[in-house]
Amino acid sequence: MKTLFQIILTLSLLNCSPSQDTSSTVEKKDSKMIQDRISQFIPVEIKYDAALLSVKDKIVLSKLYSASKIIDDIFLDQVYSKNEMIKNKLRSSDNIPSQLQLEYFNMMAGPFDRLESDEPFIGNEPKPLGANFYPEDMTREEFIEWIKNHPEDEINFTSEFTVVRREGDKLIAIPFSEFYKDKLTEAANLLREAADQCNNESLKNYLTLRANAFESNDYFESDLAWMDVKDNLIEVVIGPYEVYEDGLFNYKASFESFLTLKDSTESKKLEVFAKYLKEMEMNLPLDEKYKNFSRGSESPIVVVNQVYNAGDSKAGVQTLAFNLPNDERVRSVKGSKKVMLKNIHEAKFEKLLLPIAELVLDKSQLQFVTFDAFFNHTLMHEMSHGIGPGFIEVNGIKTEVKKELKETYSTLEECKADMLGMYNNIFMINQNIYPKEFEQQLWVTFLAGVFRSVRFGIGEAHGGGNAIIFNYLLEKNAYQFDEANNTVKVNFDKIYSALEELANIVLTIQASGNYKQAKDFIEKYAVNSKVINILREKISHLPIDIRPVFQIENEHHQN
Repeated sequence: MKTLFQIILTLSLLNCSPSQDTSSTVEKKDSKMIQDRISQFIPVEIKYDAALLSVKDKIVLSKLYSASKIIDDIFLDQVYSKNEMIKNKLRSSDNIPSQLQLEYFNMMAGPFDRLESDEPFIGNEPKPLGANFYPEDMTREEFIEWIKNHPEDEINFTSEFTVVRREGDKLIAIPFSEFYKDKLTEAANLLREAADQCNNESLKNYLTLRANAFESNDYFESDLAWMDVKDNLIEVVIGPYEVYEDGLFNYKASFESFLTLKDSTESKKLEVFAKYLKEMEMNLPLDEKYKNFSRGSESPIVVVNQVYNAGDSKAGVQTLAFNLPNDERVRSVKGSKKVMLKNIHEAKFEKLLLPIAELVLDKSQLQFVTFDAFFNHTLMHEMSHGIGPGFIEVNGIKTEVKKELKETYSTLEECKADMLGMYNNIFMINQNIYPKEFEQQLWVTFLAGVFRSVRFGIGEAHGGGNAIIFNYLLEKNAYQFDEANNTVKVNFDKIYSALEELANIVLTIQASGNYKQAKDFIEKYAVNSKVINILREKISHLPIDIRPVFQIENEHHQN
């Protein structure tokens, strides 16, 4: 089997091989299009230090890698019902167009381009809005009507851990543990084998309980156990978490895995921030009646170096950090854990953010773009996911923000976290955690980062959230556009008050569970505005994201 480096070399040679024979002009055109899309991602080798691992640790890491590969397969099925058929067809062909399509298919986890609002690059069929979580012909209205007529089904139908299918003229909910039984059983066995080799009791407990959860469909106890993992070198989270893929309602969770090694020294440095969650909640620009003090106060922050990621976390754009679990029941008891991927941050800062900043920012502010500001904004972004509205009350009924805001939830939640990432870093300056001069770095580095995120597509939650922030702050003159030079800069006199105003709007929409306001707000601000288009065009030749080339994957291929 070819390694990823060999495949990349093959693709690069296509540009300098005029004798390459393809079957038609159309094939040449299609191949060039796919090759151009692949080249938007710059390959970066993701290494790990095997010297840190004992003999047993290496076995544990290998077992967890194998389990993560199964997660890749499950997620592929979650994205689209025809994914396995398409992949097998591409694999069976050795012509250049099929090889290129297969490569991009693997990067996108399906035949839909995540950077182009899920436009198909293989075939012409549009991506089902509900991915493969619901019948492809089921409408949003049909689902709502079914629950209205069958209220006893609401809990199972809206569960993160079920798929909805037709059975005759009925709709039924099938637990993940049943629908993906064969793959989850295999993954569970690998987790138990890893647990058997594990010297860390807290990690062993998590892996055992997570294996049980794959078979029971109840993730609560294992999520609690993950929060309690400590004194560990191997940091792993594996299971169904994020709901972005469900474009109908943002109800259904996609499978993913992060396999990492903990950097204990860097993690220790960030412990101070976990003490401020309550104070950050108190400081939110939100009516007191909406503030949420019912979440657990635990907020471990872990700095890690990624070894491998799988499933939802690997499709398209790569994740910088994550804040889990998402289960509000767990958060009310334990809080949440923030995991920072240091080696991914370093790669993205060097390969993406600095080149973007040099082109879009006013030269006078380029000096304020720093790695520390980039890293610390991500940290506070993840911490900000753990504050603000969660469980809410609407018309006297207890519910959750994500259930009320449906498909708008992910975009507004990412917008919230990015806004509060800046807002809470200023709070840290006021607490004398950061020096005062750090403030300009935070504002400017985030502004440059907006144009890293909006290139992922406005329809994607992070890109849409950043577009909201940029367009709103530009409207308020907190960001200023220079038409002569096509550059932007921060208006330091207006940025804080404008951000505070925007944060109040978004947090209030969440706290009130107002779906219509959420839709209207997104339609107005999560758009490719004139200035965004001008600046996106200016940086269109730069890579959009990194493309991980995993050391551990190459090692397993060689074996």
